[in-house]
Parts: sequence; C-alpha cells; structure tokens
Amino acid sequence: MKQASQIIANALKEGRRNLYETEAKTICMEYGIPVTKFKLAKSEGEAVKIAEEIGFPVVLKIVSPDIIHKSDVGGVMLNLKNAKEVRAAYKQIMENVKKYKKDAKIVGIVVQEMAKPSTEVIVGAIKDPQFGPTLMFGLGGVFVEILKDVTFRIAPITEEEAREMLTEIKAYPLLKGYRNMPPADIETIVKILLNTSKLVTEHPEIKELDLNPIMVYEKGAKTVDARIILE
Repeated sequence: MKQASQIIANALKEGRRNLYETEAKTICMEYGIPVTKFKLAKSEGEAVKIAEEIGFPVVLKIVSPDIIHKSDVGGVMLNLKNAKEVRAAYKQIMENVKKYKKDAKIVGIVVQEMAKPSTEVIVGAIKDPQFGPTLMFGLGGVFVEILKDVTFRIAPITEEEAREMLTEIKAYPLLKGYRNMPPADIETIVKILLNTSKLVTEHPEIKELDLNPIMVYEKGAKTVDARIILE
C-alpha cells in the first residue's frame, strides 16, 4: 500500500493534518473502497473536459488547505448538467472562495460524478487514546445526525464483526429493503468495513476517517465524500 503511505508522508511534510478529498479518495481506492469517479481540474477548460469524460451530471468541489467546510463557503456545486453549467460553477466557486479568504491557497477544483441517490450509510473511524482505531457504522445523512443510530467496534475487525455491526443498528430493516426502497448490497458494505479496518490498522497516523455518505445500491456502492485527518 505504497500510495497511502506516500500521500500521508507528503501531507505531514507540508504541515497539513487534513488530507485533500482527492488524496483521501485515492487512499480509499487503494484499499478497495469504492468511490465516485473524480479528477482534479486546474482550470475551467480542464473542468469541462473532465466532466465530459466522467459524464454528466457532475459535482464541483474546491480543494484547498485553507477550507475545511467546503459547503459553508459556497465551495460545492451540485448536479451540473452540461459544459455551460460547469464553467459557471467553476467561476462561482472561485469567487466564493476569494470572498471568504482572499489569499486562500487553491490546489484546484475536483470534478466528480453525481452519484444517483440511494440508501446512504456512513463508515467512520476514530483513534481512541485507550483502544486505538475504532470503527463506526450507521445509516448516513439525517439518520446519523438526528437518531445517532450508530455502532462501534475496535479495529481490526473480523467478517463476523462487520456483519454484526450491520444488524446492530435500529435502521437495519431499511438495508434489507423497505416498501419502495430496494435492498442494499450487504456484501459490499461488509467489504467496505473490512477494508476500512485494514486501512486504519495499517496507518496509525490516521486520527479520524469519515466516509459519508456512501451510496449503497442493489449492486455495489460509491463513497461520495471522504475525509481523513492525521494526528
């Protein structure tokens, strides 16, 4: 897992504790955690080209060490359906960021596919001072914020523990398919939990990890947002 070590070492050398989303997603890919298609653009024209390669609709997000909460400063534009919208969104994000912090360091703007809505789950990890890396699982979106419906395990976890985590949340019936919601791909969720466990166990420099939301489909899943904070 060379790439992850390289990315982490590089961030620490630059004095950054927050990895860029592009870095976090690259690490996820290396560990077999499915993510949305994405690529970093350094110009408006490049953003359009990438959007056309990925296929519309797309999302644009600012990548900057000075901006942690991207949506709060207008650094995220969703559901862009054509080249014209991508150009306008690129300009708007740049303007918003400059307004928020004139001298913000901008690495670029990430263009990513707009994942189709589906069942949202969250996978997280936090380094507990006593127990070391601890994994968290729950239903994503409002379920996490309002219901606090999550479950924890100390990493590394076994496949059996990963399956237990799924059945422990109150919202488990939703994963099995409910009314007009199709069942979610349980096997993929189990795999994501096991791979996340491996990632945080092999990289003790990770203090916090947040994959939220992960859109889980009947077949497969896509991590829409990934955040990694180093010690």
